[in-house]
Amino acid sequence: MFEVALYEPEIPPNSGNIIRLCANTGSSLHLIEPLGFNLDDRALKRAGLDYHEYASIITHANYLAFSTMLTGKRVFALSTHAEDNLFDARFEAGDVFLFGPETRGLPTKVGDSFAPGRRLRLPMTDSSRSLNLSNAVAIVVYEAWRQCHFIGAR
Repeated sequence: MFEVALYEPEIPPNSGNIIRLCANTGSSLHLIEPLGFNLDDRALKRAGLDYHEYASIITHANYLAFSTMLTGKRVFALSTHAEDNLFDARFEAGDVFLFGPETRGLPTKVGDSFAPGRRLRLPMTDSSRSLNLSNAVAIVVYEAWRQCHFIGAR
């Protein structure tokens, strides 16, 4: 349905939760190295429960390797520094959502490479800094899936 990409994720339970989310929504997960954990990490597996076998997980050696597979795909970068609101965007099946690491977000160079309308933010109060990564991914994927009328859901 969609593709979720995690740029250098750091916290195993977040990635485990996202694996479970991807399995339950029919989304693919791209992990862009270096990772802050080993794919055999116990916390990653615990958070993902038994959904690892149902999720499509692709690892990429670095951002360049990931970006070469994006030809012809619509990619949206999620950042607290973006101007455009997630809920104003229109999504299509096959869209790719790129998220930065938990402690620092997407590097400015990566985020700035996206055209206006492809850099999105989640609305938060002025005093807020950020959301938990797995929560942010869930909000984005479910909003996109809702817009596509939950194709493939039972």
